[in-house]
Order: sequence, then C-alpha cells, then structure tokens
Amino acid sequence: MATQTHAQAQSIPSPAEPPHPRVHKHAGFTSRFLPGARDISVYVPPGYEQDQERRYPLLILQDGQNLFDPKTSFIPGKTWRVAEHADDAIAAGEAEALVIAGVANAGERRLAEYTPTRDWKLGGGEANQYALLLTRELLPFLHGRYRLRSGAEHLGLGGSSLGGLVSLWTGLRYADVFGRLAVMSPSVWWNHRYILGYLNDVAPELHHRPRIWLDVGDQEGRRTLADADMLHARLRKHGWRDEVDLHFEAVLGGAHDEASWAERVRPMLRFLFPAEGAGDLR
Repeated sequence: MATQTHAQAQSIPSPAEPPHPRVHKHAGFTSRFLPGARDISVYVPPGYEQDQERRYPLLILQDGQNLFDPKTSFIPGKTWRVAEHADDAIAAGEAEALVIAGVANAGERRLAEYTPTRDWKLGGGEANQYALLLTRELLPFLHGRYRLRSGAEHLGLGGSSLGGLVSLWTGLRYADVFGRLAVMSPSVWWNHRYILGYLNDVAPELHHRPRIWLDVGDQEGRRTLADADMLHARLRKHGWRDEVDLHFEAVLGGAHDEASWAERVRPMLRFLFPAEGAGDLR
C-alpha cells in the first residue's frame, strides 16, 4: 500500500534538465478550507501567448511537485514530464491544446487531504475540504489568470495512487464540474474499498457521467490489479462503456512510480482530450 511515499517528497536540488519554459509557478496558494500553503504550477500550450482570443480546456492534476520540475520531484530528477508529453501529443494532433495545472500536495497532510473517509487506523478523511479548495478557490483563481473554457466538458481532474482516489471521488461528487477524470493506479483499497460503495450510491443519480481514463501497472501487485479490475467492472455495471467514455488498461511492465505514470501521460491526454477528429468526445 502506497500511503506515505509522496508525503515524504522533498525539494532536493538536481542537475537534471531545467523546468519547461511554459510552466508558470504560483507559490504559496492558501485556502480557507485547509491549513498551510501549496504551490500551483501551470503549463500553457504552444501558441498560448500568440493567440490572445483563444480559450482552452483545463486539466488539474494532484501531486504537482512530481509533474514538471525535476528539482521538486519525489525522486530527484524524475518527473511525469507532463509539459513535454503534452507538447508532443498536441504537436502530433493527438490531443487538443490545453492548460494543465499541478497542485502540490501538502506533505505530511497528503494522506488526510486525499482520502474521502477516516480510517480507524490510518486517519484521513479530509477530501471534502480538499474538493472545496479545488472547486471554490482554485478554479476561480485559474479562471482569473488564464484563458479557460467553461463547462464540465472542458475540465478534467486526475492523479495517481491516493491522488487517483481523490480525483475519482471528487469527480463523482462534482460530476457537474469535472467532465473528464484521469484515475491512475488508484488506491481502491482505502478504508475497505470505500470508493466502490460510493460509486454504487452516486452513479445512478448522475445526469452526466464523466469520461474516465483508468489504469494500473501489471507490476503493482496482485491486490492492486484485482482492485483496479473490480473498479473497472463496477464502472461498466453502472453504464460506462469501454473506449467510449471509459478506458481501462493494465500497463505491461507498469510499476507504482513516477517513471511509469510518465509513460501514461500522452495516451491519457489522447483519450481524455482528443484533438478534433482523433476521438469521439469534444
């Protein structure tokens, strides 16, 4: 179980490549719903500065330290290379040009903020407050500073491990806000697989189902694989359709680490935000 790994992330200097030139950092973002401050890193696509009239979809990702900057990543020098993969997907005509915001985790408070219920042994259960930070504070902040489209069909949320769990839970709770979800190696195990019961409760009430990318690495352990399979089956039971509004993949050789998640960024963008003519959802 990966409960504390990302919480131990440190800002360690690294001689690795410099940060991407189109990633802007907003340091010290604070919330009235949760304590502390966190950095927000925002990637803008090629041509963003030149075309001042165009507006873009937005994808918000958890664990922002690990997405763009090799100096702040959990494993020094190893990031998801989100900006580079987005550039490549956009240039190849696979994904539409979009803005991607990474929200840094809260260190030792990561587990609490990324879990929707309190576990008697591990604690947690502050995802509701974290979702309020995202919907009531971060979204207005980003809309005030970047040219973004409005509407759930243009807004995605994602993450890995506990970040995948909180993204799925938040996306189901706020399905009228988030229309696309990247659920990578999700911690389905949390609190006796609470997320499966929650899905059973809310899915019948959804007016619009979010489009979901769900994955797991085949090297993440039998239990993790079985949990992801179970989640996939439960989504299908509630009406999601494979390769229409749901993609599920057990990635060959995939592990529970930044390098493996980095390899999934480009295909995830291709499915969730397909360029015109490259997918069935705009």
